[in-house]
Amino acid sequence: MTDVNTTPAPVTIPDVSELTLEEKASLTCGASFWYTKPIERAGVPAIMVTDGPHGLRKQREGGDHLGIGDSVPATCFPPAVGLGSSWDVDLVHRVGEALGVETSIENVAVLLGPGINIKRSPLCGRNFEYLSEDPIVSGVLGAAIVRGIQSQGVGTSLKHFAANNQEDDRMRSSSDVDPRPLREIYLRGFQRVVEDAQPWTVMCSYNRINGVYASEDPWLLTQVLRDEWGFEGLVISDWGAVNERVPGLAAGMDLEMPSSNGVTDAQIVTAVQDGSLDEGVLDTAAGRVLDLVRKATDGAGGVAGPLDVDAHHALAREAAGRSIVLLKNEGQVLPLAKDATLAVIGEFAGKPRYQGAGSSMINPTRLDTALDGIRELATGEVVYARGFSNAVDVAADETAALRDEAVAAASGADVAVVFLGLPARLESEGYDRDDIDLPAEQLALLEAVLEVNPKTVVVLSNGGVVALPFADRVPAILEAWLLGQAGGGATADVLFGDVNPSAKLTETIPQRLEDTPAFLDFPGEFSHVRYGEGLFVGYRWYDARRMEVAFPFGHGLSYTTFAYGDASAAVDANGDVEVTVAVTNTGDRAGREVVQVYTSLPGGTVQRPVRELKAFASVALEPGETQVVTLTVRRKDLAYWDIRLDAWVVEGGEYVVDVAASSRDIRSSVGVAVEGDPIVLPLSRTSSIGEVMAHPVVGSMVQAAIAQMMSGMDGVADIMPEGVDASKMMESFPIGRAGMFALGDSDGAINPEMIDGLIAMANAPQQG
Repeated sequence: MTDVNTTPAPVTIPDVSELTLEEKASLTCGASFWYTKPIERAGVPAIMVTDGPHGLRKQREGGDHLGIGDSVPATCFPPAVGLGSSWDVDLVHRVGEALGVETSIENVAVLLGPGINIKRSPLCGRNFEYLSEDPIVSGVLGAAIVRGIQSQGVGTSLKHFAANNQEDDRMRSSSDVDPRPLREIYLRGFQRVVEDAQPWTVMCSYNRINGVYASEDPWLLTQVLRDEWGFEGLVISDWGAVNERVPGLAAGMDLEMPSSNGVTDAQIVTAVQDGSLDEGVLDTAAGRVLDLVRKATDGAGGVAGPLDVDAHHALAREAAGRSIVLLKNEGQVLPLAKDATLAVIGEFAGKPRYQGAGSSMINPTRLDTALDGIRELATGEVVYARGFSNAVDVAADETAALRDEAVAAASGADVAVVFLGLPARLESEGYDRDDIDLPAEQLALLEAVLEVNPKTVVVLSNGGVVALPFADRVPAILEAWLLGQAGGGATADVLFGDVNPSAKLTETIPQRLEDTPAFLDFPGEFSHVRYGEGLFVGYRWYDARRMEVAFPFGHGLSYTTFAYGDASAAVDANGDVEVTVAVTNTGDRAGREVVQVYTSLPGGTVQRPVRELKAFASVALEPGETQVVTLTVRRKDLAYWDIRLDAWVVEGGEYVVDVAASSRDIRSSVGVAVEGDPIVLPLSRTSSIGEVMAHPVVGSMVQAAIAQMMSGMDGVADIMPEGVDASKMMESFPIGRAGMFALGDSDGAINPEMIDGLIAMANAPQQG
């Protein structure tokens, strides 16, 4: 198949009413791997979409039909696992703008990203493409990426919608998740991005959700996405995610990708003709495709080339430096003195792993190595030893020789810098990891180096968290993730202190895989995976269980120090909570602090985590400088999903607001009273006596009747242990069965007629 490479001049896109049935159906499926279908008769051009999300992966002309071969050079920015660790909305927005520029220059209409799925388990092979284990971080930063990209006149595709948290059996597995975690954890980030940034498209995922394919789920794609959240764009399928096309179209899945070679177009036409599909449904979907084409043609040519490769590489280096988390720095081993004698050890130093495998692989415009970056900045001697091989099969004698060479280098150096990480084959789109361990030969190498040089720095290269059994013995550790094409130079910047590290973890690093929340329910069985941990994902799990972790969510050190003042909190006119705290740089160098706000409601009526992140800010401070930081906790983010009402509810009460440097490092706490949403539940015979007594209309009558009934139950008090409140025992008893306790037919006794009357009175519309 030959792709239609169009660079459309401004055109007038027709209304859907001007198209034939067959033309409308054709619009709802791709023309090829990357293009939508044109309709030449009506002047509708094809538009191109292509992979992201941390760089443009545009297939070259004549590339393979599967779309996985050679792509045009583009800037490979840090993948989400790194960029998210910056916690910096402005930086993320600027990276988004750069992505939009490159997308526009290459005449691509939609960049397929960002991915904001929750990191439910560290084993997910695609975690490097996702931002966090927390929905607020994912939502806020995801919205920043979308706004940045779309500011350049091109679109985004928010993915993968939804509850797509593993690669194992991803084409059919059902994510079986209860309503509260589904809403509060797995959908909340998507909701934030849709409501705040309106991505041009949302990409539905491969998996099923509670048994229903995402691509044909009207509850997900229409009721939630459009009716509740107000999504205005187009729903596109992940490539090959369509199960049944006609039900999918009716559910709200507008554009199938890639091409079905006309098969599903014909199915849609037949369904309209035989009356099993309302033509209005097709008109709506085709109209959304036309709207997307209209946006794309309006924005076409908005950015003139050629690409400023140097400027974008510089931004990639800045972003990479801001993505590196300083986990540990005992004895101020870092930053390194530039005149020190250094032993640089590890294959990753000379041959970086800078991105993950799969559909997001970018052909970089250039590629820095950490070894070159270190040598460029150092004035002292730098000795390099490969240390280990990432090849699949390495002979024992070669492994021993590489280790001996590294030990010799380390023994003669002031500091050994050891680069460890996961080989590319161990984490990728399409399959999950088996464990969270670093390769055994790397751990053995580190032990050997530590024996001859305890002044050792570990630099990690990994797309998902790894266990760190050496954390108590290595004085300094940098979690460098996957950093994109400029990560090598950025790593050198941080090692020598030209960049002061400011990144913080957006996911917990556990002690063991067995400690992780989803350990017993991952990856499921027989195409079902039970989300048995419920709300307690990531730090919510570890903090609730008071479990030791290697490094907590939100943790990250600096080469300077920060002091926090006493926080204050107040509810503003919109019902949001404004939190204010003074932060001071108490060290001798400029730095950034990520200020985090967590909330809790002690004594609340529903199960909640110990604390939940609700707001954050990245603050730059000069030495000795103090800034008063104001963070807004949105009222809607305090809400829980009430399964009785099937709606969001803010519970009233005295909330605790923790201002923190991590989920385990609370610097200041303050209480704030929040008014709750009024809740009036409909009553029925199965409503508990306690619920009925609390009802604003009939509660007082029921309380009086219960009191009279209890007074007539002679002898009950005599057989109860002292202090036992019999009426309290009855609060959970269904009101429909309360009549069994009534004695005789005394006036006011609870009986079936009285119960039915109370229920009718309670449920009757109340006069304003």
